[in-house]
Formats: sequence, C-alpha cells, structure tokens
Amino acid sequence: MSVETRQAARNLREYNRFIDELIGGCDYDFSDKKNCINTHIRYMLNRTQSMFKWSGLPDTIPQRNLELMIQSNGCVAFYKYNGELYAFTGGLGGEPNPYYMPTIFTISNPALKLTVNAKIDKDCIIVPNDAMYMGLLPLFAKYATALSENELSIMVALINSRIPALISSDNDGATKSAEKYIADIKDGKLGVIASQAFFDGIKTQPYGATANTNIITNLIESEQYLRATWFNDLGLNANYNMKRESINSGESQLNDDALLPLIDNMLECRKIAVEKINAMFETTISVDLASAWKDNEIELENAQQEAENSDNRKDDEGGENDEMPETSD
Repeated sequence: MSVETRQAARNLREYNRFIDELIGGCDYDFSDKKNCINTHIRYMLNRTQSMFKWSGLPDTIPQRNLELMIQSNGCVAFYKYNGELYAFTGGLGGEPNPYYMPTIFTISNPALKLTVNAKIDKDCIIVPNDAMYMGLLPLFAKYATALSENELSIMVALINSRIPALISSDNDGATKSAEKYIADIKDGKLGVIASQAFFDGIKTQPYGATANTNIITNLIESEQYLRATWFNDLGLNANYNMKRESINSGESQLNDDALLPLIDNMLECRKIAVEKINAMFETTISVDLASAWKDNEIELENAQQEAENSDNRKDDEGGENDEMPETSD
C-alpha cells in the first residue's frame, strides 16, 4: 500500500471519528414527551420563518428575529430609541380605550438598558400576529402534543410487534430472566434464555399479531391526519387520504377555502401595522407572503380565475343556444 493510500485511509478514519462524535448524542427518546413536543414546535417555527417576506427593514430589525418574536409572543412594538428603530417584546396594559384595547406597551430591554411605558399609536406601533394577539404557539402546542403522543404509541406498537407472546412468571428468578429477555427484544437483539428454570417458571399467552398490525395502520393514519391538518391550519394544502384509495382532483381541492382565513388575517394585521409604522417613523417597510405560502396564493388565484372563465364560457354558450334560427314560411 502506497504512502498516499495509507494517508488517505487515516484521513477517512479521522473524518468518520469526527462525524461519530458530532452525532453521538442524537438518540431520540420518544418517551421524553416534553422534548418531543418542543422539537416539533421548533421545526415548525423553522418553517414558518419563511411565511412572510419583509422589505425595507432597518438594520436594527433582522427579519428572523422579528417574525420569531411576533409568532411566539403574539405581537411586538416598533419603538425608536436613540434615533434607531427597534422591535421589542413586552407587556400590554394601561387604561383600556373605548373598545377595551390596551393603550400602553411596557418595554424592558436589558441589552439597551431600556425600560419605558410607551403609548400605543403615539410612541410605538404594535404589530400583532393575528387579530386576537395569540401568536402561533398555542396552535403549535396542540398539534405537537398530539403528534408526540401518537409517535410514542407507534414506537410502542412497533416494539410489541417483535413479541410473539405475553409472558407471566411465578418467581423472582423467572421474572428477572423475562425482563432481560424483553429488554433485549426492545434493543433489537435476539433474546437469550439463560436456564431451564426460566421455562419452568413462566407462562405465555399468544399475542395478537394481526390486531397489532391494525393498530399500527390506524396510528400511521392518525399521524398523516395530524400533520396534514397542522399544515392546513397554516395555509398549506397537505391532503390526507383516509379513504385508503385514490382521490380525484376535485376531492383534493375541497379544503382549499379552509386554508386562507388565518393566513389572510395574519398578513392583514402586518400590513395595517406597516402602514402605521411608515407614517409614524417615515420608513418604507412592506410585507407580503413568501415561499410556499406565496406559491399557494398564486395557485388558488389562478384556479379561481380559471373557474370564473369557465363559468363565463358556459354562460356565453348557453346564450348562443337560446337563440333560435329564423325559419321561412
């Protein structure tokens, strides 16, 4: 083996060792529900960072931080401090206006050593995520919790599918041997029986493999349903097929109208706030849908336009058919 070949082999081993260390702690514990829920929420927040495209923002307001704060906290306040425009999280309060809306936004920012009770629409402008100032975390927590529970059930069902029979024992020795056997099965190992005493001290009950298969199928359908409805609530068309057969294009478009209201509301809240910000702080900020949400909006508009054109053609054809040709006597 040449020197170059040996050096290349060493480099490859070093690289593989580096990768092993990098991903060494990536075991996913489905029983750690809190971590599973938080992971689902973080990944969805990664996706929703691409929901809107902001233009004209000052350097003091990065879009990533702006959208993350709006979506997580429900609203932010645009406030100018030391001649620079910032977006802050804070608390809504003050004496309510005639429509019971807050009039004060309390800002406390340690980095800027800033604490102020800013008057809304006089000192600052509020940018709400939605009309109810809720943000996306309550919605995300609902689906993330349901998905984590469902995934844990799938994992348990998959492990149970390796067990041909349920085991009961009459003594401690057989129980320990049975527990070791189950642990090996869970780890994907072939279970080894240490002694004849194990067989003498246990009883088995055949396990319903067919029933377990049906459970897994139902859980997978639940997984698809939860993921699809989560995306649908966020304005993306992710169809789930519960019919276990093909669906036609008409059926796939049945939920298009349900995709729009929340996203339309979120965009409208941002646009109204941007108008106020530009008027108060003399900026040229704008905001619009982006990424898959913009593509979906264009597709829906095109589909609506095609439907209108089709209806117009039908009306024109119907009008022509109504005209009877003149006949001579």
